[in-house]
Amino acid sequence: MSLTRNNHPLLAPPPGPPWDLPPQEVPWAFVDLEMTGLNPSRDRVLEICIERVRGIDAGAEPEGVLETLVLPSDFTPGNVHIHGIDSEALAGAPSFDAVAERAIELLDGAVVVAHAAEWDVAFLEMELERAGRPSPASLMHPVDTLILARRALALQSYSLKNLAVSLGIDHGQAHRAGPDVRAMRRVFEKCVAELAPVSARDLWEVRIAARRARSAIVAACEEAVLHENTVLLTYRPSRRKPEPLLMVLTEIRADLDPPRVIGYQLPGRGRRELRADRILRIDPAPADPATS
Repeated sequence: MSLTRNNHPLLAPPPGPPWDLPPQEVPWAFVDLEMTGLNPSRDRVLEICIERVRGIDAGAEPEGVLETLVLPSDFTPGNVHIHGIDSEALAGAPSFDAVAERAIELLDGAVVVAHAAEWDVAFLEMELERAGRPSPASLMHPVDTLILARRALALQSYSLKNLAVSLGIDHGQAHRAGPDVRAMRRVFEKCVAELAPVSARDLWEVRIAARRARSAIVAACEEAVLHENTVLLTYRPSRRKPEPLLMVLTEIRADLDPPRVIGYQLPGRGRRELRADRILRIDPAPADPATS
């Protein structure tokens, strides 16, 4: 299935670091913006927060931070009812041009993480273009916590505000760049715990609408079939919570879209056929399957 972004083919991230590093070693750049509206060609960024962090611990100190209000040269108030950023709040704030170099520095060589990432990326690219700066290559392949949460968690709403409420995260002032980034980091940490990715690439491959199976999941299933291992799958059926399945896998149907994983479930040995794109993680079976 062909994947696209802004009507262009969506190519996989390039090989090597940071994409093929373990998540604990990856430099992640968590990004949130507040804007005057939703049209990148017309509306402007009013606030930016980027926290560059090594690893997935939401409590870890960032390696670098940019958090500031931004005063556009052609400022027209907008969305004040959402973020509360008005002309008075922006008095004395720097222009985007003044902070562009720092933003590029924090984004360069990192894996960008944002919530509903296409909006933040589109606005960043447009503001960098206005400032006469090239967009870092990292903006080509953002990891989206909205997509991760929709795959890993079974909730009624996946807005950042509602995710924070559902997960017991102290969000602070919603719809402000700094608090949103810090809440997003905690959502990201919880999603990573559910998905157990082997690399940043593994997380990027979580693509719900595309029905895409993660390569690492398919490889782990193939390994289990080859060695006839009993494994503990965490499976997320449509509109249901994740469920653990103790299984012996017998076949991978890679000719189907998405691929199907076939085996029998223990202890009853009932046959199961699972969509590979809905498998969240694969772990070794408990030491004593009969008592698990």
